[in-house]
Amino acid sequence: MLSVRAQNRSDISELSQPRLVVGLVIDQMRWDYLTRYQDRYSDGGFRRLMREGYNCNRTLINYIPAITAVGHTSVYTGSVPAMTGIVGNNFYINRQPVYCTSDTTVLGLGTLDDNGSPLARASAGMMSPRNLLVTTMTDQLRLATNFRSKVIGVALKDRAAILPAGHAANAAYWMDSKSYNFVSSTYYMDKLPEWVNTFNSRHLGAQYVNQNLAIKNKRIKGGPWPLLHDAKTYVQSAPAGQKWESAVGTDLKLSPWGMTITFDMARAAIEGEDLGNNPNHVPDFIAVSISSTDMIGHKVSPNSIWMEDTYLRLDRDIESFLNYLDSCVGKGNYLFFLTADHAGSHNPVFRQEHNIPGDTWKGALVQEDLTSHLRTRFSNLPDKAVMSLTNMQVHFSDATHALSNYAEIEKAAIDYLNSRQDVAYAFSTPRIPDYIPEPIRTYAINGYCPHRSGDIQIIFQSRLTEDYSSAKDLRSPDHIYKGTTHSLWNPDDTHIPLIFFGWNTPHAWDNNTHYITDIAATITAMLNIQQPNACVGTAIEF
Repeated sequence: MLSVRAQNRSDISELSQPRLVVGLVIDQMRWDYLTRYQDRYSDGGFRRLMREGYNCNRTLINYIPAITAVGHTSVYTGSVPAMTGIVGNNFYINRQPVYCTSDTTVLGLGTLDDNGSPLARASAGMMSPRNLLVTTMTDQLRLATNFRSKVIGVALKDRAAILPAGHAANAAYWMDSKSYNFVSSTYYMDKLPEWVNTFNSRHLGAQYVNQNLAIKNKRIKGGPWPLLHDAKTYVQSAPAGQKWESAVGTDLKLSPWGMTITFDMARAAIEGEDLGNNPNHVPDFIAVSISSTDMIGHKVSPNSIWMEDTYLRLDRDIESFLNYLDSCVGKGNYLFFLTADHAGSHNPVFRQEHNIPGDTWKGALVQEDLTSHLRTRFSNLPDKAVMSLTNMQVHFSDATHALSNYAEIEKAAIDYLNSRQDVAYAFSTPRIPDYIPEPIRTYAINGYCPHRSGDIQIIFQSRLTEDYSSAKDLRSPDHIYKGTTHSLWNPDDTHIPLIFFGWNTPHAWDNNTHYITDIAATITAMLNIQQPNACVGTAIEF
């Protein structure tokens, strides 16, 4: 049996590498989407990957929270938030709020104002990987080849392009929401390459949106786009028009064409940078992330007809992209892997309709209740004592930490939270009690990073889905939770697909338990390069 960790080698000179490594992360993809819709997939997309690739059916996320920035980081570092420092999309550094990839020392490249003029500074462009504390497998490839390999990241979301590409990347490109242009920052370069400007000048985003708006006769009433097939054939989904679906609208990022344009940009990057044809005979790497699946999923949830149609369309895009790689790089010359940064829960209203336990965690109200409870106990509690309940953690303010009775306040908060019916466990993040069961205990340890994580970890009951609505909306008798989200430790949010395909990859089905942190360990082992410097994963044996 071929093993990634113990390959047959008669001579060290026979060691080889692929021409190109392609990482594809599908944002919010549940593992069961592979099997749930497989009878409707084409032969050349998901089914080709499953038919020819190495399928890891039990791949789990081994930390909390299961969130986009954290997932992309763990895929590429082989590490966990405790070491990477990326503990959420938004978090605190020394109790100061930050966005995971924000960097005020750089400028955006390609971001435009409402009049189409370049912006010197824009939040969409002032981005870099500097908040990431460790290296990625893409960094390690650059180091292993003395920076002769090229590494490019592409996604609609900035964090999904930047964090996988790593610190030493040649570039990362993400989409500006106003112009639909792909942009970057001065962290990588002084100006956008000409091939990027040429790609942006095609205005594909506007074309896709207008093309969709022009199709009216095939629409379901209120539907965001025309379905690929007759609505009656979507037997794996609820009929359109469910009360737990939000209106998706016509934004490019919230449509299947957001997926298509991402693959368009990936092709442009491969051609513009001549990836896979490196004159130094070393591998190049393109890290691609599909973000629209997450944005649509948040609106409609896994059981929506629009979610099924999204994956049927994604299947076609993947088939086209694999065919492109076959033609431009060559079958067997590229190493491809597909995975997800996290999965997503069934909508709680949908679950209730089918007598399956389901409810919501009303964070804004819990924060109010917690603060009120503490005020009845402690007369010296400062204003905004509880800054937030971000990432399922209580974050106390500096003023609260400075109080001489802080330890009593923290204990009172923990006791209150544990008294609630919607809380399974609440505990101090630096001092996790022995009675917390596995795997929750390990996931909490892996998710805690000093100076960046909160003070108290909250573990919701597994039937819950977090509702981010305002306190006012949560109190409304007409409020209905729509769509879905993710972040919990349970398999709905943490069971992800993982398929290796192409160069030196056999076909098999692997039902052993693997973790998101094993991906970077496996790819670096296959490439015969050093693993990332905080990697805790294990190379998967094929």
